[in-house]
Amino acid sequence: MLKIYFSGEDILRTRVAPGADPVWELVLSLHLLQGRSRDPLMANWRRSVAQGLRQESASERLRLLLALNPPRGYFPDFLTPYQSVDGFEAGLDAVRGTPIPLLQRDLTLLAAGTTLPETASALARGEPEALRQLTAAMEQYRSLAINPYWARIQAAVEADRTRRARALLDGGVEGLLGSLRPAMRWESGMLEVRDYPDSRELHLDGRGLLLVPSFFCARTPVALLDPALPPVLVYPVDRLGGLEPGGAGSAAGREALAALLGRTRAAVLEASDDGCTTGEMARRLRISPAAASQHATVLRNAGLLVSQRDRNTVLHTLTPLGRAMLDA
Repeated sequence: MLKIYFSGEDILRTRVAPGADPVWELVLSLHLLQGRSRDPLMANWRRSVAQGLRQESASERLRLLLALNPPRGYFPDFLTPYQSVDGFEAGLDAVRGTPIPLLQRDLTLLAAGTTLPETASALARGEPEALRQLTAAMEQYRSLAINPYWARIQAAVEADRTRRARALLDGGVEGLLGSLRPAMRWESGMLEVRDYPDSRELHLDGRGLLLVPSFFCARTPVALLDPALPPVLVYPVDRLGGLEPGGAGSAAGREALAALLGRTRAAVLEASDDGCTTGEMARRLRISPAAASQHATVLRNAGLLVSQRDRNTVLHTLTPLGRAMLDA
């Protein structure tokens, strides 16, 4: 169990990441790819990525990247620097600039439970070429496993951010932290992460906490091992149907888009701009809840909306494609 302790200053400094973090998504997808889970929502993604990696089997740098990210247990903190909140390139620059003592510490910890290839020795010494090869492998893997699905990953994360924003508006930061149930429990200045693989305490000491919603995060949230690093907690979002083929570019998507014509669905799209529940949509547009749900389903099948259930309500938000259509 992980227990995170907040002061009043920590509560004021707690925030949600501005969007999907490309480096965290990359690293956590490697864990999911190599793990034992057979989530049917991710089956096509795993099959496609595994096939692509077999074609790249001669790449030593990819073998190192896979070894650095075992499916279970510890993985190096330096692979997910705080700077990645500013984008993929900022994250890679931070990885290339990792101080040698941190490289040695993280890789020593990893080697205690995982067999590493010989190229890890050069990485532990901080050799610039080894660091360049590592980040090149991250770019190579990203083009195969992340980029083709990035719009769907962003849509799922943005839907979660909308949900957290509503919780923040309704109940402040404590409402935001309370909304993270059931994987986490907020009570009396402490956020308790259930089912964490080991027992730890993290005192924020006035630094606040960056909450990072993640598509590829498994059921259990993830924190960095080093308590001296900026505090980050990565937590899973609803995958909204996984990474199955679909969307406006597919045959099903084109049929769904053809069904969009009409003022009511355009109004539903507009109502979802800032997030809207089915009941709110029905009241705003003066239609029945059943009609609102039906229109939202058509928009969702077209790749323009995502819908997320929270207890007895369903929150609808725009995907990047839906927002582009609305703006146009």
